[in-house]
Amino acid sequence: MTPLKLSPLSPTEFPNMPSLAGVELATAATGVKYKDRDDLLLMVFPPKTNLAGVFTKSSTAAVSVHLSKQVVQSNIGRCLLVNAGNANAFTGRNGDQSADSILSYLSKISGISQKSMMMASTGVIGEPLDDSLICLHLNKLWESKGTADWQQAANAIKTTDTFAKASSHTIYFDDQPVHICAIAKGSGMIAPDMATMLGFIVTDAEIEPSLLQKMLTQINAKSFNAITVDSDTSTSDMVILAATATSKVKISSDAGAGELAEKFKTSLRLVMTDLAHQIVKDGEGASKFITVNVKGAISDHSAHIIAKSIANSPLVKTAIAGEDANWGRIVMAVGKAGEPAERDKLSIKIGGILVAENGQKSDGYTEAMISDHMKSNTILIDVDLQLQNGTSTVWTCDLTHDYISINADYRS
Repeated sequence: MTPLKLSPLSPTEFPNMPSLAGVELATAATGVKYKDRDDLLLMVFPPKTNLAGVFTKSSTAAVSVHLSKQVVQSNIGRCLLVNAGNANAFTGRNGDQSADSILSYLSKISGISQKSMMMASTGVIGEPLDDSLICLHLNKLWESKGTADWQQAANAIKTTDTFAKASSHTIYFDDQPVHICAIAKGSGMIAPDMATMLGFIVTDAEIEPSLLQKMLTQINAKSFNAITVDSDTSTSDMVILAATATSKVKISSDAGAGELAEKFKTSLRLVMTDLAHQIVKDGEGASKFITVNVKGAISDHSAHIIAKSIANSPLVKTAIAGEDANWGRIVMAVGKAGEPAERDKLSIKIGGILVAENGQKSDGYTEAMISDHMKSNTILIDVDLQLQNGTSTVWTCDLTHDYISINADYRS
């Protein structure tokens, strides 16, 4: 595969990420697909860790999704193993046996029950996963746990990503710090359905499983589930949130504890939204980051469908890539969404400039008014249906020829 050029929307540097007590990271290079880079990540959690997770609803989900979902539901997770380059999806019983062989061997050398081991696999679909090659590196991986940092971890899980993605935030509760650290991967096959590509979030707060799951699900809906690169949902999507209880702060749903929970939730939202934006900014071939705001819909759900219709439209995305102010394509995308909309109430703004209203082009509007905005790398689209109070925001990127080149070359 041809080396990928760095996204023009990439951050200038990797964020400063604090280490978390009790969380041990390790990486290794197995050569399953990539040469001269780490492609295997181990995350080990302390015994009192509580878990939450959201997973793809794909009917062809990878075996790793089913395995990790079981561990999260039973709340007994002690470690997570992630391999990049091979999704181990649609590989039949051989794929099931490969995953079992890997985790069984890891259990044997670590002394951790296999039932408490989560797994994530990302990469090519339909190709057998060489479990013997991965097992060859597990002893060294286990022995080196605690030696890797967050940047090494984020780099190890990349596939077509051009930069490592991470975010963190620290909150203080009566001078006691609580940390949130998260990494993610994703660049193509991005239109999450219940989860994102791969996202792993860890906090040192003590949080009961039911509250942890509630917060993750709610925030996920307006962060990872509000992005799209190419309208395709992966077989391997998952987000796992682990609360290790190694800090002195306990966050609960008890009466009177709501303020603490809301404060934590605000920080978690910042971290997850930041990661979601990074994924879009690393969209395969992306040159522009696009925000689509829809308001005035009959419901938030309806607004979300319309926003996704605009964000997923190849015609809208290619027009933006070509810096063409073709607002008619936005009108088309609103109409095809199948949600209530009325021609004479609909208004559209691009870059804050009103381009269409009252069923036609806005009086006084000329393309020259938004030409500079179309040339920028950050595009804003606002749609007002003026029906009721439903709102939604979706983030996406443009569609360039590089997207075709990357995916045509993906397996070579």
